[in-house]
Amino acid sequence: MGEAIELVERFPGVEDYLRIRSAAGMHAKTAEAATRALPNTLYGVSLQRDGETVGMGRIIGDNGCFFTVVDIAIVPEFQGQGLGRRVMAALDAWIQRNVPESAYVTLVADGDAKYLYQKFGFVESAPLAVNMEYVMGPGGERDTSYLEAAP
Repeated sequence: MGEAIELVERFPGVEDYLRIRSAAGMHAKTAEAATRALPNTLYGVSLQRDGETVGMGRIIGDNGCFFTVVDIAIVPEFQGQGLGRRVMAALDAWIQRNVPESAYVTLVADGDAKYLYQKFGFVESAPLAVNMEYVMGPGGERDTSYLEAAP
């Protein structure tokens, strides 16, 4: 049997980031977008097993007023083992140590992931506030077609 899964306080590189997002069924990102984004990570973690990255999570923001938890993903063969909770616990510990009073800490919860995030103090903000979004397409086209397929 392989080694235990180790949490490393380092976010994966572009190649692993793109691979894990895809494997976990998240929206695809281009290598260009990832190359620009990842250096702006305030704090991130990776889950490693036998030298391979099998999970991740990170915090982005302006490091003062706004912090957003993003990219929590576990490859399918390791889902359901509490690894998302382990990633969130590491991110939450960093938030508790580093986020100043009055700052917003946000995330977008997909599906039943909201139950995990509730365990870390997140609450739904609707109807006071709702998530609004689009994905930038070629030539500046705003794409929301992926939302039409949502249940």
